[in-house]
Amino acid sequence: MLSPLSRPGSATALFAAAILAGSLLGALAPTAGSTVGSFADPLIVLLVGILFFTLRLDGLSALRRAPRLVALAIGINFLVIPLIAWPLTALLPSDALRLGVLLYLLAPCTDWFLGFTRMAGGDTTVGAALIPVQMTLQLLLYPVWLSIFTGQSAALVFDSATATLLTWFALPAGIALAVRLLTRFALPVGARSALYSAADRAVPFLIAAVIFALFAGNVETIVSDIGSFAWVLLVVFVFFMITFGIGEAASALWRLSHRERALLTMTTSARNAPLMLALTTVALPDQPVVAAAIVLGMLIEFPHLTALTHVMRRRLARRASAPMLSG
Repeated sequence: MLSPLSRPGSATALFAAAILAGSLLGALAPTAGSTVGSFADPLIVLLVGILFFTLRLDGLSALRRAPRLVALAIGINFLVIPLIAWPLTALLPSDALRLGVLLYLLAPCTDWFLGFTRMAGGDTTVGAALIPVQMTLQLLLYPVWLSIFTGQSAALVFDSATATLLTWFALPAGIALAVRLLTRFALPVGARSALYSAADRAVPFLIAAVIFALFAGNVETIVSDIGSFAWVLLVVFVFFMITFGIGEAASALWRLSHRERALLTMTTSARNAPLMLALTTVALPDQPVVAAAIVLGMLIEFPHLTALTHVMRRRLARRASAPMLSG
């Protein structure tokens, strides 16, 4: 769907810089930090709109081409990973941190994972077709997870969040999809491609702007209990190590090709922090610790995805050189 800037490490550096700059602003100039933090909501609305504007629905037929790979990706993301995330987050010292990390871990990425898949030599056609399926599933499951983790009934969660989510999520998403449909009739193919590419390239910078605003407005929350947030980084790191091992085992057991293996690795590793951040910020507006926990996960995620990309590329290079060596 979108590429993480030009190189695997670029997005990591961008988001780390946003965290550092927002934290420094909030710590050194609290009034200015609070003002900047007030821009988080409109930035999230814009981010949701751009994410849906770049959503591609024309490749769903590719799902029929690789039913085994699709079943593995969906099964690991929505059945196996919840069984991993639940006990891991029990290590966290507070309910708010636990909730934030759980919401982050349970949502597979629907944007930048495809850029890493491409760089790793994976199957981006099937990956693009997975995006609307996985986005739909995580949106449907979000209130279910929220009701389980908060102890509220699903009906109560739906009732309390429906109006807010319609305003802050469904409305920008609907507008974005309508604009995308209009561009198909109003613009030539070349102009459409250029517009979609520009929107793709804007997403990492929008995410960085959201991160900057959130940290500027909430850095005091994090600094006040830095030890607890360090546990978030540890839990996320362990989670990524376990999911990588599961992906490797599944790939070996089902004898996946390199293209299939790279896609499975990326879709089960990358998490959907922007969408979960958008949903959680509007559904739980008075829970800065929950939002901060979601954002912090990206500090581990992007170095991890970068490392996976290099591992996959080395494997591909070895396979390419094997016939020459044997000859």
